[in-house]
Amino acid sequence: MKICVVGAGAIGGLLAVKLHHSGEEVSVIARGPHLKAIKDNGLRLIEENGNQIVARVLATDQISAAGPQDLVILGLKAHHVEAVVADLAHLYGPDTMVLTAQNGIPWWYFFRHGGPYEGRQLKSVDPSGTIAAQIPIARVVGTIVYPAAQIIQPGIIKHLEGNRFSLAEIDNSETPRIRMVAEAFRKAGFKAPVVSDIRGEIWTKLWGNLSFNPISALTHATLENLCRFPLTRALVVEMMREAQHIGEALGIRFRISIDKRVAGGEAVGPHKTSMLQDIEAGRAIEADALLGSVIELGRITSIATPHLDSVYALVKLLNHTLQEQHGRLAVDTF
Repeated sequence: MKICVVGAGAIGGLLAVKLHHSGEEVSVIARGPHLKAIKDNGLRLIEENGNQIVARVLATDQISAAGPQDLVILGLKAHHVEAVVADLAHLYGPDTMVLTAQNGIPWWYFFRHGGPYEGRQLKSVDPSGTIAAQIPIARVVGTIVYPAAQIIQPGIIKHLEGNRFSLAEIDNSETPRIRMVAEAFRKAGFKAPVVSDIRGEIWTKLWGNLSFNPISALTHATLENLCRFPLTRALVVEMMREAQHIGEALGIRFRISIDKRVAGGEAVGPHKTSMLQDIEAGRAIEADALLGSVIELGRITSIATPHLDSVYALVKLLNHTLQEQHGRLAVDTF
């Protein structure tokens, strides 16, 4: 397949290198020092076992330069998608798929949903409706991202752990095209099941992201520490409980208990969440996709979210302060 990764950051870069290495025709959209390093030296991946792979791919900051694709992978964080959607049309051929790889509740959540809220726009993740207007819904396929990776320096991605990308049509049908994407991912070395309940799986992952991420960003604690500290563990449980009530009101069946989900986060160990990494680097955070969207769904379903509201207010103010002052915040050891 001809594949363009729009946003070749940690996860996008991981996918780009592995898919290129397996024989797919891959191009990447990047910017700044990261783009320059890729152009000069290729995109380098350090795998979990220490092996290194270098992918020399077409790299550009001009989406139009990549040309029509079979598959477009949106590797950007949710709050960056709106800025690029108008240009994505340059990548579309007759059958081009757009794979959304964002964390949190996706903008298309109520599209091809089949429930009472069919087609409802979520202001938290698509405030102006631009994304839904610019990406034809028939092109969209979804994934839930489980690997953890980070850019350790421009042009170099380190794969930390995990290799599963659950894939699905957003109406949960199994089609030849989603099987084709899954086969390409498997050939690249990933676990890539085609799942029949993508929204249920979104909620299972989101349970952790909506609680672990903002608490870690506010406290600078690792997953292990925030799950073991009694007060923050209790807060995690309350946030997950509120989210579960909302999900169940929308027809989601949670297949594991809250305690098991918290234990899973604790088992990851001394890992900094992506939101904490963003706070330390001075990058804008995914507060709306991970938390604001769930609060909005709470309003839609008339379910109170006092714990979610409080943490959301704090992490939004932290993000606002850092962005306004062009700063970053990290614990300095001495």
